Amino acid sequence: MAKMDSSQLDELPPGRTPVETRVMSAERLPELVDAVGRHLASAKQAFWVCPLVEESENSDLAAAENRAEQLRLRFGDKVALVHGRMKGPEKDAVMEAFAAGKTQLLVATTVIEVGVDVPNASLMIIEAADRFGLAQLHQLRGRVGRGAEKSICLLVRSAQIGETAAARLKLMRESNDGFRIAEEDMRLRGAGELLGTRQSGESPFRVATPDQVRTMIGMASDDARLLLDRDGGLESGARGAAARLALYLFERDAGIATLRGG
Repeated sequence: MAKMDSSQLDELPPGRTPVETRVMSAERLPELVDAVGRHLASAKQAFWVCPLVEESENSDLAAAENRAEQLRLRFGDKVALVHGRMKGPEKDAVMEAFAAGKTQLLVATTVIEVGVDVPNASLMIIEAADRFGLAQLHQLRGRVGRGAEKSICLLVRSAQIGETAAARLKLMRESNDGFRIAEEDMRLRGAGELLGTRQSGESPFRVATPDQVRTMIGMASDDARLLLDRDGGLESGARGAAARLALYLFERDAGIATLRGG
């Protein structure tokens, strides 16, 4: 039988530092722009992620273009813009210039969510952060904290937000723990379907929730090894018969052929 183990990586990668997260109201946007000016004046770099306006890439792009235009009036050529509708070479050129320090403030859509590593960028601003999900906020925050400099993530919330959005921002402010954030994200939005296409909402689990399965998977793995090593596997003894019956009752007996195949 093939063996399958689970591992949990619960430490930051080498060279990464925890990011301080703060929440502020959009009403204080002028103060935030002043703070960005001081940050840039000290030769540091920053990301400014624009909001998810609606389920339309065009709308999100318009928000980013408008914000970049406003910030260029204040900071000039220090400001660059990147978004998902750019052609590959154009987008790469903008990112390379930012990584090289030729620009200091990168205004972006969520295209920078993954695959961006600029150690000198120590400030992340996420505008209308209450419109983002927890997993996306955590990914975006991970773009900073990659150098020795203390890094800050500013979550700019709308003037009025709902209870669920407020809970998301509170957790982001309190924790850098990706496991805790993922668990809370699933609790808030629902687990959806494990073997279907629905990615949120309640799911009718018959025996245990995914969180309960996670806590029991180690015990199940140990017991499966015991069944094989001491009790003769599925083909021998009372425990083997009980295991076969359990597989039949939960309509998983088709897996016996797979197990026999190694």
